[in-house]
Formats: sequence, C-alpha cells, structure tokens
Amino acid sequence: MSEAARQPPGRTRSQAQHALRSLGRALKPGLAERGRAVAGGARAVWARVEPVARPISAAGWIVIAAAAGSLALWLGFGWIEFAFLSFTLFAAVVVAVPFVFGRMAFDVDVSLTPRRVVAGDRAFGRIAVRNTAEKASSPARVELPVGAGLAEFHIPQLAGGAEHEELFAVPTERRAVIVAGPAISVRGDQLGLLRRTVRWTDPVELFVHPRTARLTPSAAGLVRDLEGEVTKVITDSDISFHALRNYEPGDPLRNVHWRTSARTGTLMVRQFEETRRSELALIQSTEQSRYASEEEFELGVSVLASVALQVIRDATELSVITEGLQLRTATPVTLLDDSCRIEPANGAYPSMREYVREATKRLKAPSVAIVVVGSAQPLADIRAVDAHFGPATQTIALRVETGAASRIQRVGDAVVATVGELAELPRIMRRIRP
Repeated sequence: MSEAARQPPGRTRSQAQHALRSLGRALKPGLAERGRAVAGGARAVWARVEPVARPISAAGWIVIAAAAGSLALWLGFGWIEFAFLSFTLFAAVVVAVPFVFGRMAFDVDVSLTPRRVVAGDRAFGRIAVRNTAEKASSPARVELPVGAGLAEFHIPQLAGGAEHEELFAVPTERRAVIVAGPAISVRGDQLGLLRRTVRWTDPVELFVHPRTARLTPSAAGLVRDLEGEVTKVITDSDISFHALRNYEPGDPLRNVHWRTSARTGTLMVRQFEETRRSELALIQSTEQSRYASEEEFELGVSVLASVALQVIRDATELSVITEGLQLRTATPVTLLDDSCRIEPANGAYPSMREYVREATKRLKAPSVAIVVVGSAQPLADIRAVDAHFGPATQTIALRVETGAASRIQRVGDAVVATVGELAELPRIMRRIRP
C-alpha cells in the first residue's frame, strides 16, 4: 500500500486545501496585475469610444441592438426577412448621423419675474437666444427643465447678431423652490436615435413662499422682551444685586464689597439675580404620518412662517427648526426662502420628545417654545415636550387641523391651540395667555 493510501481521508483533504490556498496565494499577485491591466485597457478604449457613443440615445441603442440581433439571425439561420430588417435599422442610424453635426454660437439668457412669489400668485419666465456668429444659424431646439416639467422652444433660423425671445408661465400653485434650467440646445434626428446637447445656462431658482397671516406685534405678550427681567437664578456676575456671601478662592476681586469686609473683618463678595433676554424656539414636527393630508401639512408650514415673521419683526432672538432643516432668521426674506425647502419627514426620529431633544441640544434654553404639530399628533407627545423643557420654559403647541373649530386648551403646563385655517391664527395668538 502506498504512503498516500495509508493516510487518513481528513488529512488528505487538509493537504489538498493547503495546496489550493498556496496556489491561490501564488496566483493572486498575477491575477491582480492582469485585472488592473484589463481595467486600464477598458478605460483607454472607452475614452476613445465615448465621444462617438455619447450622442446615441436610449432609442438609438435599442435600434442598434435590434439590428445586430436581426443580422445574427440571418447569418445563423438564413432567414432573409431578418436581413432586410437589419439593413433597414442600420440605415436609419446612418441617416440620423448628419443631423448631429454642426456648431451653434448662441448666447442664451433665462430670467424669472419675479424671483419670489406667494403660492398662488403668477410668475413668468423669459428665454432669449441670440446668435453671436456672423453667419446665419440653422433652426434649433432648446429644452428648459422647469420644476418637474420640461419646456421645449423651437428657435428659427437667426441672422448674425439676431435674437429670438420666448415667454412662458411658471406653475406656482404649491409652496416650493422651482428650478428653471439649465437651458440646453439639442441637435438630432426626428426619430430621436441620435441626440447631441450643449448646455448654455446655469439653473435659476424661483421661490414660491407659503401663505402667511400678519400677526399683531408681540401678540398677547406671547413673545415678551424679558431683557432686564429678574429670575430666581443666582449668579456671580450680573446687574441685579441680591446678597453678600463669604469670599471663596477664585472669586473676582471686582465683586468684593470692601465696606462690609472692613466692618466685619472678613472678605465679602456680592451675589446677583440673573437677568435674561427672551429666547424663542419655534419647532415644527414635519413627520408625515402626523398630518391628515398634504393641505394640513402646508397649513402647518404657513403657521410656522407666520409666527416666525412676526417674531423677527419684534427683534426677538429666534431659532426655527424642522426635522430636516434649521431655517435662517436673519431677515424675513431668508426665512421665507428657507421655508420653501421644508419637506415631510418619514421616521426621522423615534418620538417627538427625542426629535425636540436632539434639535435643541445646541441651543440656549428658550423662554418660550412654540411647537407646530399635525392633527394626528398625540397630546401625550406635547406633554413630553413640555417636560423636556422644564418649568423655566413656557411651552405652546399650535395644532393644525384643516377645517376644525379654533379652540385653546391646557395639557399639563402647556397651552394647546387648534388652528383650523390660517385666517384664524391672528385671533388665536391674541387669545393665548402664557
């Protein structure tokens, strides 16, 4: 019996596996090197082929594939019908080639008037194409994406220096940021097999602001200017004097009350009651499942923007936050521009309390927190938000419910106001008493 036959089967398999692993390690550097060489060669080939293949549209590739398949059926089975089909399809591609040749010298300008509108107002766009060449241009087609749509303009033959202008309407029924552009000129055949494009402009944005209601300044004292108002917090440096205490190492010498220290023989320092300025946090829950409809969500955005605008006019420090965006509050215009970008969220946070905790952890403790929620938001979530802020913060929830009767109620220490329509918001804000 040979030595290999006397070895146990398990040991034989182990040796075979070891040999295969050794062979793999030996071949691995060579395979990796060949893989890199093949990839490099493919990139080099594509770099040469890509300029030719770029004008071929999806329909063009389908026609070429069908022509190649028909040719293979003819050669393989001798079916003459597929030969005619193959030649016809290839001829269609060849005939389309001259349509993509030619050079255009255009100066294209796209403008929107006005650049900012309120949802429902009218907005118009203008596209002007000027031939910058000395010779006349051939007719062309210009495509301009406008929001989710695509506008097509047929540019006639233009003499040197001539200009052609087209006007178009922009849909503004919904709050949004509508992007117009980039404008591209298209050359190609009528069947759409080949298509060569040239980009002429950058995108232009149109801001469709939400509808808002004008509130009275500092409605019902809701947004109070607390500057100079004394709180119960004791601090070592402020304006309102509170009491004296014994000096401790590290206390600033400017707070030492020298007259009392001389009388008692012990260093005494002043303590103060902290004064504060109002800090308002305006938070909207954009969780889509908490709103009954898209109209209700838009009502929530309008309520958020209306309150924020009045707070900015009152020159009160403000933070406006949603699940996906913290809005800029430098000016009313920047706030309204950012409100156009508010989108519904889907499961961004496990709970309302977790969302508020995460959204406000980098902010100073607010004196007033206004939370905008949908009609499907449980009142227990509002109570949890109020508990998160604590007794030093007055929590007010504006609960939007399309068509509902306006009412105000208390949930624990929080005030909950139901807003059925935007026109009722000024009256509701006047009635709220923190």
